[in-house]
Amino acid sequence: MPDHTMTRRAALSLLGSAAIAAAIPFPLLANDTKSAVLREMLPKFTDKSRSLLARLMQDPGYSGQIKAADAAALAQNESTTIEQLMTYLIPLARSYSHAPISNFFVGCLVRGASGSLYTGANIEIPGQCLGFAVHAEQAAVSNAYMHGEKAVTQLTVGGAPCGHCRQFLNEASPDGEIEILNPNQPPSKLSAILPSAFGPAALGMKHGAFPIREANLTLLSPASDPITAAALEAARKAYAPYSASPSGVAIRSTAGRIYRGSYIENVAFNPSLSPLQIALAQMIAAGLQYSAITEVALLEVQGAKISQEAVTETVLGAIAPSVKLRHLFARPA
Repeated sequence: MPDHTMTRRAALSLLGSAAIAAAIPFPLLANDTKSAVLREMLPKFTDKSRSLLARLMQDPGYSGQIKAADAAALAQNESTTIEQLMTYLIPLARSYSHAPISNFFVGCLVRGASGSLYTGANIEIPGQCLGFAVHAEQAAVSNAYMHGEKAVTQLTVGGAPCGHCRQFLNEASPDGEIEILNPNQPPSKLSAILPSAFGPAALGMKHGAFPIREANLTLLSPASDPITAAALEAARKAYAPYSASPSGVAIRSTAGRIYRGSYIENVAFNPSLSPLQIALAQMIAAGLQYSAITEVALLEVQGAKISQEAVTETVLGAIAPSVKLRHLFARPA
């Protein structure tokens, strides 16, 4: 099956100049160019499978989700299993990577309890602290989270996840049952590659991030605009058991679509993902560039132990300096 060394840079070189490549996100390419890029990424896939993938990515609502029925159709087209299909699709996931610091492009796929597949790619913020980076595994898991999955059952990144990601995955699968799929190797459980794990139970939690448990929050200042409603919805779905500081971000694009990000904490604190990181991962999974950001709203609980305001403004200053952050507040209902 496909060679997994294809990067976004290599794929977009098919367009000719680097300037054009940077300006046109892969899913928005003209159909003939998109087909050429998919042929390069997935050379052994059938035309039927590549056409299905192109059609999915053209959908205005696409954000890196391949629904269960489409995943099954792709596996059938390729006469393979879902597990093998996930590995074969790594180059496609990796083509969304934003890695201006490391130039190390990573793609990941996870499978949700529904059977749907979710892509993720690493994201680095130019000129900023490496702590703002999102690993591909984190992006894929958070993608499943934002699509309302009840659990993540399998993951592939083409190798063993790094220690940072193993700790993050432990919050998504505290029982260690999530399967890690590696090409040409038997699958292994997270518990096998993260022995003696420090998990949610260490701080008295009885469950992890999945399934989502929605909080009842009410705006301090009632508003009915879509971006405020989206930020509130994201904050309600945040997973913040350690700080008790739920928060959510909503990003509006030039096309008017709104991308949400719910804060996801980790028992070890550092692998936690801010709501902006997750919203950016959603936007990038849809094929957009930072230049598409027109409005950003952050919603937090008034008086919470921690605030996302400073880090959100720092990242926005690097990727969308002309966009002013709207800071909104809520209280437990």
